[in-house]
Amino acid sequence: MTTLQTIFFLFFIVPLVKLVPPIQQESLNLYEYDTDIFEELVKQDYEDKSQDAIKKKGKDGMIVSPDSNIQLELQRDESVPKVPPTKDTNLPTCLMCVCLSGSVYCEEIDIIAIPPLPKETGYLYARFNKIKRVAVSDFADIPTLRRIDLSGNMIDEIEDGAFSKLLLLEELSLAENKLIKLPVLPPKLITFNANYNRIKSRGIKANAFKKQTNLSYLYLAHNTLESVPLNLPETLRVLHLQFNNITSITDDTFCKSNNTRYIRSRMDEIRMEGNPIILAKHPNAFSCLKTLPVGAYY
Repeated sequence: MTTLQTIFFLFFIVPLVKLVPPIQQESLNLYEYDTDIFEELVKQDYEDKSQDAIKKKGKDGMIVSPDSNIQLELQRDESVPKVPPTKDTNLPTCLMCVCLSGSVYCEEIDIIAIPPLPKETGYLYARFNKIKRVAVSDFADIPTLRRIDLSGNMIDEIEDGAFSKLLLLEELSLAENKLIKLPVLPPKLITFNANYNRIKSRGIKANAFKKQTNLSYLYLAHNTLESVPLNLPETLRVLHLQFNNITSITDDTFCKSNNTRYIRSRMDEIRMEGNPIILAKHPNAFSCLKTLPVGAYY
């Protein structure tokens, strides 16, 4: 290389080479100074793909993502049917009441009649409502009933035979109603409660309890009875007659006047307080009992 060529190389070529940045430096400059541009490109690409997906919406309201086969269901307000309000109050029993394992609870819901019961109902609790009447048809198709509680209603009428065909019924409560007479009772009844009614002695037939071979608990307190009901069954264990208007009692009311050895062994409790009768005046009436009745003796 001549002297002239050397001078040309040193003064012109070398400075130009130094001015060219290395490749790595160029890449670094891209990331340091062009990030805004990169983000803008990514955002624009995402929006374009979203628009393409919406355009591919099918007739059934489904869309397909361009990057996958996943189907996404569009939620649309018009897909939810608008149900108009109804004024129908004849709701099924299990919407008004609580139905659970053969039991129906219709308490304190202001019903005025016994609702249709599901088949195979075993227990009905319809306390503290406004029921006024019990019809034969109310229980005609429910022979599986074992317990009925209609306490705290306004019942003043019970059709003949409303309960008599319920052969499995063991407990019946008609307490706190407006009854003036007793209905015909089913044959296998164990507990009968008619406390707090308006029942008079003439409202109880002479043979009302004669065929009750299982009756153990009889509650007739807070009525207007003038005498103790006749023909009380031997199975009776508890008898509540307190706060009536009982003024008389005979030697055959609980015992048998013609059999001095007779003992009513199953009777555990008789309550007669709150009645006008003075029990001490009738000593022979309790000679067959294990314990004396609760009541006034003087």
